Amino acid sequence: MKLSANEEYGLRCLVRIGYAGEGGSLTIPEISQAEGVSPSYAAKILRVLRKGGFVKAARGKEGGYTLARPAEAIVIGNVIDALGGRLFESKFCDSHSGQAAICTRSVDCSVRSLWRAVQVAVDHVLSKATLRDLLQNEEDMNSWVRTIPGPAGLRLVQ
Repeated sequence: MKLSANEEYGLRCLVRIGYAGEGGSLTIPEISQAEGVSPSYAAKILRVLRKGGFVKAARGKEGGYTLARPAEAIVIGNVIDALGGRLFESKFCDSHSGQAAICTRSVDCSVRSLWRAVQVAVDHVLSKATLRDLLQNEEDMNSWVRTIPGPAGLRLVQ
């Protein structure tokens, strides 16, 4: 399993705008250069983030991208959903049936149970994380992650 480039760079671009602070504004070239992506790719990602209601765009001399709401009100799970979606969705089995019309394991599938559990754990963590959390340094973020209890009381990180 891996995150898509859209999700990775989308979060990085959003964090970069978050670093600009409340009312701070960054242009596509500034974001592009800071995050090491092409201006056209940064523009594509920023369009998705704008449509998702996470950033606002302004034109003109004072133009650029700003946060559409406070960093603590931007839930990372919602951002990931807008940028690319979930790791496992109910339609997953329909699109991975191999050469058959329906998956040969559609009635009794232990793999499906595993992917559902992974998705629950991912959703659990991402629903608790906000952009404000991601504006911390790595050491502080590691400490924050250790405080998250897992689903059904399981500890996600030791």
